[in-house]
Amino acid sequence: MKKLTNNQKKFLRARGHGLKPVVMVGQHGLSESVVAELALTMTKHELLKIKIRTDDKESKQVMIDKIVDVTRAHLVQVIGNVMVIYRAFDEEPQIILPRK
Repeated sequence: MKKLTNNQKKFLRARGHGLKPVVMVGQHGLSESVVAELALTMTKHELLKIKIRTDDKESKQVMIDKIVDVTRAHLVQVIGNVMVIYRAFDEEPQIILPRK
């Protein structure tokens, strides 16, 4: 997976700003049902906003890392308890990233 450039991240942050969180991760962490929901949602959306409900910084970071790993997505941004991830569709991507 090719790393996103700063320009591409900036572009995706702007696109993700108006999105509502589609998936919520509760205090019980990444259950199998949440992982399944993430996998399904990533087939419908290239850019996804996820809300993580936890006050513990370490467990939040573990969840963020696991979500990025499980979805094979790029981490675009984390603000507070909200993260934005991006993974282009395999066929016919909807979001065209800037080249540089």
